[in-house]
Amino acid sequence: MLRPATEDDVDTIRRLRNQQANRDVSITAHEITVDEHAAWWAKTSVDPSRRVLIYLRDDATAGVVNFFDLAGTTGSWGFFLDADGLAERGETLPAWIEIMREATTYAFDELGLETLTGEVLEHNAVVRQMNRRFRFVEGTPQTRYADGREITVIPISLHKQDRRNQGKQ
Repeated sequence: MLRPATEDDVDTIRRLRNQQANRDVSITAHEITVDEHAAWWAKTSVDPSRRVLIYLRDDATAGVVNFFDLAGTTGSWGFFLDADGLAERGETLPAWIEIMREATTYAFDELGLETLTGEVLEHNAVVRQMNRRFRFVEGTPQTRYADGREITVIPISLHKQDRRNQGKQ
C-alpha cells in the first residue's frame, strides 16, 4: 500500500535512505545529514511537482517512492526500500515487485501520467533487469560526477500503453 508521507515520516525516510545498500545504488552516495534532509523535506513537502509516498508492507514502513518533475502527463520517479529490514525477513524480492507495481499504477492511474521516467546507475544490474521486466526502456548512458566519483547513469522511461497488465508481472 502507498500513502502520502507526512512530517511524522521524515526521520524514517532519512534512516532508510541512509542504509548502505541504498547509498550504494544512488547518485548521492554520502550519508545525508539531519540538516540536509530537513532542508530537502521543507522544499519537497510544499512543491506541487512532487509527491513522496510511504510504501507499507504488513502495516510497517518498508520503502519510499518519490515522484518529481510532475508536469502535465510526464513525471519522474525513484524509490528505495527498507533494505536491511526486508532482507532480515526474507521479503526483499516480493516487496520490490510490489512497490514497483504499486508505484507505476499510482503514476499512471492516480497521477494521470502518460510517460514515467527515471534513472539507474549502470552498475546496478539487478535493478536494470527488474526495470526491463516492468517494460522500462533504457536510454543513452551519461557520465556524471557525484560525491567525488564518476558514475554512469542510464535514463529509463515507460509509456502508459507499454506497461504490463496489473497483476501479471
